[in-house]
Amino acid sequence: MSEENEPRALREHVEAFVGYLRNERRASEATVRTYERDLRALLAFVAARRIPLEPRGTVDPGAIRAFLAEQANGAGSSTLARKIAALRSLHRFLVRRGRIDRNPMSTIRSPRVRRSAPRFLTVDDAFRVVQAPGADDGVLAVRDNAILETLYGTGLRVSELAALSLERVDLDAAALRVLGKGNKERVVPLGSKAREALARWCVVRRTLASDEPGAPLFVGRRGRALGVRQIQNVVRRAGWRGAGRLDVHPHLLRHSYATHLLDAGADLRCIQELLGHASLSTTQRYTHVALDRLMQAYDAAHPLARAAVAREADPPGGALRGRVRGPAAGQRSPSRSGG
Repeated sequence: MSEENEPRALREHVEAFVGYLRNERRASEATVRTYERDLRALLAFVAARRIPLEPRGTVDPGAIRAFLAEQANGAGSSTLARKIAALRSLHRFLVRRGRIDRNPMSTIRSPRVRRSAPRFLTVDDAFRVVQAPGADDGVLAVRDNAILETLYGTGLRVSELAALSLERVDLDAAALRVLGKGNKERVVPLGSKAREALARWCVVRRTLASDEPGAPLFVGRRGRALGVRQIQNVVRRAGWRGAGRLDVHPHLLRHSYATHLLDAGADLRCIQELLGHASLSTTQRYTHVALDRLMQAYDAAHPLARAAVAREADPPGGALRGRVRGPAAGQRSPSRSGG
């Protein structure tokens, strides 16, 4: 759909909002592109059906519902919720800026999204991925090891890693200054392995690129900054070489970092700060993972849980009835042992 066919007033609203996201909110480029794509779809829908605009350049709730009904075909609840979030953010912006008087999204609810627990690697698999042999034994192998150690050792988002510049790395203090979502800066500590890997990389990096101010930390063979896709490829290759898995990606290492910290007893608030989560509820997703694993350990080890499993497998009158006995002679019952 060409811009000439789009409703001009609504298009100007969308362009103003996208500019606000990019220049004032400093949202990530991925967020800006996603919201813009969803809102452009609304423009195309309005133009294709010749839907008349409201006096101040918006559409009424009925038209928005018709648009969302069309978008819902084949889309999951999380995708639809994201599109509604884009529309809601646009119209809130328009109301705040005085471009419209009423918000047509006020009567539209988002679908309930069931958030699954984050997937993660076992500690052993995480080690295998991070220590996976590189494609060669040269400079790029040192770089790839530094990327893997940093991702697993700090829990950075892949976009945050790609945006790191040399001056944001403090090897003496063993810390990184990371610019996260919303242009918020946080300090993330480096573990000894990540620090050593970065120190080795910073030495050999000079053979590929200069150390001038603002220079990117991770570069390719020609000295140019590595992008998100290239870093994802490094991680995917390491997943296959180290653990024989094709599903390893940077965010899986981030989930593994958080889960392993929680398993080791780290405070949830500390994990929130390290990950750069704005809301503690986002970090609390990892507690469900830890609780699930705790229950699995209980079911596998506790005598009462094992007896319950046996009863389910052999209902009253079954062939195994009577074979699940209490403690043998001379053994104390767990409930009476005092411990």
